[in-house]
Amino acid sequence: MLRNIFPILALSILFAACGSGDKTPDVSNIKVDLQTLRFEKDFFAMDTNNLSSSFDALVKKYPRFSMEFTEQILGIPMMDTSGMKYYAMKRFLSDYRPIKDSADLAVGDFNKTEAAIKKGLQYLKYYFPEYQAPKQLITFIGPLDAYAEGRTGGYGDIITSEALAVGLQLHLGSNSVIYTSEQGQRLYPAYISRRFDPAYIPVNCMKNLIDDIFPGLSTDKSLVDLMVDKGKRLYILDKLMPGTPDSLKIGYTANQLKGAEKNEGLIWNFFTENNLLFETDAQKIKSYVGDGPKTMELGDESPGYIALYTGRQIVRAYMDKNPKTSLKDLLSVDAKTILNDSKYKPR
Repeated sequence: MLRNIFPILALSILFAACGSGDKTPDVSNIKVDLQTLRFEKDFFAMDTNNLSSSFDALVKKYPRFSMEFTEQILGIPMMDTSGMKYYAMKRFLSDYRPIKDSADLAVGDFNKTEAAIKKGLQYLKYYFPEYQAPKQLITFIGPLDAYAEGRTGGYGDIITSEALAVGLQLHLGSNSVIYTSEQGQRLYPAYISRRFDPAYIPVNCMKNLIDDIFPGLSTDKSLVDLMVDKGKRLYILDKLMPGTPDSLKIGYTANQLKGAEKNEGLIWNFFTENNLLFETDAQKIKSYVGDGPKTMELGDESPGYIALYTGRQIVRAYMDKNPKTSLKDLLSVDAKTILNDSKYKPR
């Protein structure tokens, strides 16, 4: 029988402690090449009275990204010769000028964000020395509905053929009127738009890199397979961002995370008592492996996407018992082995 196991908790303003207590390696001497390019500044600086030549100059400066941005993000064919390409571009420049102005205020000079991403790349190179990370960090402003689903969450940031690309239209701050308006809430309810803060940019970039290293499972897997898959990603994220609060990395509010920690044993009992761990019916497990304002079966104060939390706890328990397992080796261990060897039985 389904039970409401999440009591209403007092609001907490503190971020939960992060990481699992392991010694953090010194990566200060690891060299990282990362060039930050503010594409949106050059894009919105184009002369709309002479858009053809201005855009040609933009293409020369950003030969690969300008094509990817135009065709894949704006949906405008690069080879269009009818003049509609420049009409659509001009319309976008006009309509999204307020978004660009808001992004300038919200993001500022980007130095702190760039430093956090570089630090994450140093840890990435330490743990995955053979992986060739992008050498460019490109900021852009795309359509408000340019939202991508990653393996552990959705956001407006992507990884392209040569760059980490950050969609600033979804980083204006959770209280931005762009999101809190009636139209904005129809597009992105509060449980999604509360993560549209500049603080999430480094986290999203690291998540995209992890997804690039570790391709995801097919959707016909069991709940525990999907939990452990997501748990591996969050465990690696802990290692790449050891100083980042858990609430940012997992995407819960501080209060939701506190509730999950307090009710960890009850959550696990819910899954085992209802025989859900090895369930493969997507309809029966979708509320646990997808985003939402809450996990309905667990109560009003529970976070959505509860598989993120439980999966991470299983993987942490496994790695505590197998500390010599490298992150690369962890990726190849199957979910059943991780579950059995973890002895995960929270109270």
